[in-house]
Amino acid sequence: MARSPYEGLPPERFWRTGVAERRPATVEALYRKRFEISKSDAIATAGSCFAQHIARHMRRRGCNVLDVEPPPPGLDEEAATRFGFGLYSARYGNIYTARQLLQLVLEAFGRRQPAEIVWERDGRYYDALRPGVEPNGHPRAEDVLEHRAEHLGKVRELLKATQLLIFTFGLTEAWQHKESGTVYPTAPGTIAGTFDPDVYEFINFGFLETLRDFRSARLILNRINQGMRFLVTVSPVPLTATATDQHVLAATTYSKSVLRAVCGQLYAECPDLDYFPSYELIGTPFARGKFFEPNKRSVTDAGVQRAMDIFFAEHVGLAGTVRERHKLRRQQSPLSGRQASHQLQRSERQKAEDLVCEEAMLDAFGR
Repeated sequence: MARSPYEGLPPERFWRTGVAERRPATVEALYRKRFEISKSDAIATAGSCFAQHIARHMRRRGCNVLDVEPPPPGLDEEAATRFGFGLYSARYGNIYTARQLLQLVLEAFGRRQPAEIVWERDGRYYDALRPGVEPNGHPRAEDVLEHRAEHLGKVRELLKATQLLIFTFGLTEAWQHKESGTVYPTAPGTIAGTFDPDVYEFINFGFLETLRDFRSARLILNRINQGMRFLVTVSPVPLTATATDQHVLAATTYSKSVLRAVCGQLYAECPDLDYFPSYELIGTPFARGKFFEPNKRSVTDAGVQRAMDIFFAEHVGLAGTVRERHKLRRQQSPLSGRQASHQLQRSERQKAEDLVCEEAMLDAFGR
């Protein structure tokens, strides 16, 4: 008989042998897949900015990542990214909260109509629910509504075809329309629109609200598309700014704690849902801060690569053939000379990628 229920447990169950004596490059048993994912599975990605990394790496390995709103012919890659093409499986922009996800699902299938969805700035009109996808806006408010109707049709098409939805939880803080409860990905006045405290209010979703919202979205999706499975993650990227009366570090800790707890509860009760611990790998003391850029917010390429290596080590069937894996390793090998210079330039451009993340634009208001 064991002297203690902890006697004989594997090394990863103890902090010393599972964390203190390990490096991120040698961690074992941090992730154990719940179910198989096939390269032929129709995969949709959505969520916060960090989800863009997941989509890119899965496409690189030949996974069947859906894209129902591809860029028009002739649009170069940089412009396509600026206009929200190719970031996710549809052109819905960043979905930071579970409430946003639920709101989109309800709207796409005609169960709810959001309010105040057209914002104006300098005579141009923007979709308030995805203000970043048209950086220059539209000439008429009617154009916004027409483009949104077309977009919602594509979202319906996507969700009916999806076999695996990968969703990255990003934030708990949001801004909403007081009267209707419509939630926006960014505060009015940040990209477009005008902030009016009589019309809009700040909301910081708690555990129960976030859990209920995702449960509701999952229930609707399961009714529309039986057999859809889910893979959820928590973005390790800290908040750019907080609208609470807390220090941004404390606000970030609260937000990520709520989101991680929600994922834990969902994993416990939903056999069709898996959790991938990208947050634990990158955003906890285990990584010693090595996977963040000097701004302590942007995740380095090495951090993203390590997270994806751990994911694909479990899903061997997605990692490609031996030849494909060898080619990927060559692409990821250390650079020197002119290649190193290009890599440095790319690293500088990485800072500009924050422009794809509306929340990061809040930093401009703190300078």
